[in-house]
Amino acid sequence: MKKILLDTNVYSKLMKGDSDILDALGEADEIYLSVFVIGELFYGFNNGSREKKNREVLSRFLKKPSVQILHTSMETADIFGRLKTDLKKKGTPIPINDLWIAAHAIETGSFLLTDDSHFQSIPGVLRY
Repeated sequence: MKKILLDTNVYSKLMKGDSDILDALGEADEIYLSVFVIGELFYGFNNGSREKKNREVLSRFLKKPSVQILHTSMETADIFGRLKTDLKKKGTPIPINDLWIAAHAIETGSFLLTDDSHFQSIPGVLRY
């Protein structure tokens, strides 16, 4: 079973009709969106000129049967804590929301579809 977790920047590209992302999602059995990605999207919507339309599009996307929202669990928190400690020791911190997204990717065993290169420094994150 192929599981894909979308990062914020990839969701934005998907909404612009990026064919590579559409192809990747066509191969997925399950598509995940982290609550942290959704929070980043809401932030962008709130600061844009098409907030209502963007929220409606996201709502429709989240209703698709293959799409699931990932909420934070104790396992997510444990993975987050280990990742943050490891990255601090290495001197390679990344933005806090991206740590949570990485923890969700590891927890679910899903491929992370992202354009952010700093995820490469996180062991256990499968990049698409």
